This record gives sequence, C-alpha cells and structure tokens, in this order.
Amino acid sequence: MNTQAIRYHQYGPPDVMTLEAIAQLPLEPGQVRVSLRAAGVAPLDAKLRAGLLQAQLALTLPKVPGRDGAGVIVESRAEGLPVGEPVCVMADMFGQGSYADSIVVPAARVVRQPSTLSTRQAAALLQPGASAWIPIVRTAQVRSGMKVLVHAGSGAVGSLMIQLAVHLGAEVWATCSSANRDDVLALGATGVIAYDKEDFSALRGVDVVFDLVGGETHDRSYPVLKPGGQLVWLVASPIRERGQEFKVRVARAMIDDAPECLRAVAKLAEERVWVPTVGQCFPLVEAARAHALLESGKAARGRIVLDIP
Repeated sequence: MNTQAIRYHQYGPPDVMTLEAIAQLPLEPGQVRVSLRAAGVAPLDAKLRAGLLQAQLALTLPKVPGRDGAGVIVESRAEGLPVGEPVCVMADMFGQGSYADSIVVPAARVVRQPSTLSTRQAAALLQPGASAWIPIVRTAQVRSGMKVLVHAGSGAVGSLMIQLAVHLGAEVWATCSSANRDDVLALGATGVIAYDKEDFSALRGVDVVFDLVGGETHDRSYPVLKPGGQLVWLVASPIRERGQEFKVRVARAMIDDAPECLRAVAKLAEERVWVPTVGQCFPLVEAARAHALLESGKAARGRIVLDIP
C-alpha cells in the first residue's frame, strides 16, 4: 500500500515540493495509523524546506513536511485509541510529516479531536496551541489582573494567546494590521493597535509582552513594560537583549510537544476556551502555492490549511 504525500528531495523554493506515492510504514506496538483529512502549514515548515535551519535541524531527505494534522484512526496498536476515532496528530519533526493522506504516529503524539472543532480547525490546533500555552501558562504565568501585549495578534499563535490570556483574566492588548483589527477585537482583546497606522510604543504599564516578531518590534517593546515586567519571545529574530537597561526580565519560551502539553491544548479547545483561526485553504497537491503565500507575507490571518482528499 502506498501513501500520497508531498515531498522534497532537496532544499529550495516552494516548487521543490511535489506530490508522490510513498510506501506506507508498518505499524509498531503503541502506534496508530491515521487517515489524514487536513494538515496545518506552519512558518517552520517553509523555513525547513528552504534550508534556512540546516545548522540547527539536520533533516533526512527526501522529506515529507508538516507537523499538524487531523483525521481518523484506521489502524491501531495503541490502547485507548480505537479505529474510527477522530484525532489531531503532531508529527515528529524528523520523521514523516503531515502533508500526506496517511501517517503512522505513536500514541503520545495523538489527542482526540475536540468535539467543538471542525477538521480544518483541528489541523490548526496543536502546534499553534503549544506555542501559545507554554509562554502564557509556564513562562509568564499570566493571571487575573495582569496587563499583557501580544504582537502579531491575528496570527495562528497570537490569536490563541489572546483567547487564553482573556480567559485567565488578563487585560489584553494586541498588535495587528488595520485590516484584521475587528477580528482581533472579536477574540476578546481590550484594545488593538494597528501597526500600519498606530504606534504601540505609546502603551505603558504592561506586565508581559509576547514577541513573535523580533527586530524593531522587539526593541520598541521594552519601554511599554513596567519595571519588573517580562518580555517573552519565541522564535522572534533578531533579538537585542536590553532587560537590564529597562529593569525587566527577558525570557525565551521553549516550545515542546510533550503529551501533557498536547492534552492541555486539546482540553482548552474542548472547553471552548479557544478556537484556532483558519486562514486560506488549499488542496494538498497545491502545497507549493500555500508555501509561496506564506513566504509572501500576504497570508491574511490564522493558519493556512491543506485539505487532503
């Protein structure tokens, strides 16, 4: 049996990815085979494909990209995960990815699909959710009464950060383009600063800034923090450490995909605390177009999703 999958045999532009038939992997004890219906397209997927992270993350080529996927279990050798169960999967970065019509994953990388989500939303949940949950809950320990600023609030991660911080009782401010202002306000933000028309650096008294951008945005975030505040960054680049100068703490949130994190992310969706934002959708065969849109910077909002036939 073969699997239809997007693969690239060399690093390069989006068009190095093609749809191919690849051999299905055998199922080992503790694993499930999932028939995928949708896959999330993350910025990391594009950076890996372009070869920008070869020094840090050495992939084995050819590579099927993608971490996030949603589908139905069609074969199981894992206790508590029966055939027919709708699930979300988080593929191993160094194994077969989710841009495929089926995938084999260990039980630790699978959670039941929240009943509150569509298949597309489920495919946009785990990686953005982990990237939002860890900074908010573990790193900054956001709680009621805090004032926080979320940069890139209309993105897949930023939109989940806003929803979770609001749920925890924080006063949430966010930056985004003016075109996405109403959408971000609808997530529960107290205020939105449109970076193409307004200057967020006039904000003051912020307890925590979540920086998903870096560069000038990172530099201009220091003055908005109160003394003793915290600037939390994920993959923002470049970073100029100025914590001592402004008497604030600077911390990098280290994102992982541990089972307890994935379960927490899914539980928040099941409890309707947050809903992933789905942006443009493409058929699997057009993965190169999805990457080109992502790299153009013109993706409107949320997570790009691939529909899998």
